[in-house]
Amino acid sequence: MTKKNSKFMQPMKLSDELADVVGKGPMPRTEVTKKLWEYIKKHKNQDPNNRRDIIPDEKLAKVFGTKKAVNMFQMTKLVNNHLS
Repeated sequence: MTKKNSKFMQPMKLSDELADVVGKGPMPRTEVTKKLWEYIKKHKNQDPNNRRDIIPDEKLAKVFGTKKAVNMFQMTKLVNNHLS
């Protein structure tokens, strides 16, 4: 019985904006999310009062399409626009 590679683990093509943040693709969604959080923590983009909110810097604003704070649940949806 062969194990089918789930869509979730399938390497995705990244937009240039997203690649600027997480590195060159292709990479699976799980890896994109992991690297995104590494970037957010390294650059202190989490709101100190509400750690679920991400305050975008210049690079993240290009990915999120806004300079306003983004909830971590919205973030996943916005990042999906940069995967193909």
